Amino acid sequence: MKILTWTKHSKAKMRQHGLSESRVKRVINHPKRVEEGIADKTVALMQPAGTTKHPYEVWVMLQDTAKRRNIVSAWRYPGKTKSGEPLPPEILREFQSAPRF
Repeated sequence: MKILTWTKHSKAKMRQHGLSESRVKRVINHPKRVEEGIADKTVALMQPAGTTKHPYEVWVMLQDTAKRRNIVSAWRYPGKTKSGEPLPPEILREFQSAPRF
């Protein structure tokens, strides 16, 4: 099992957006959508939340290494986003086969 590590940036963003560690872990374990991250070698995971009247999305950007899973950032996006570039199938398979937290 890979060790979760949190950057100072991710901790600050979680505090800013009112996200807990357990909420971020839930997004990592059960994402609705997985896309390529903006930064190099990162993955962005999304889970919808909120109500039908006030929807939002919880996003987590992470970077996988051999022994660690670094959480780079986490944020809450108001509304719904359109689907972007999906991950290549081989990376998606590798990500889905990784153990849960």
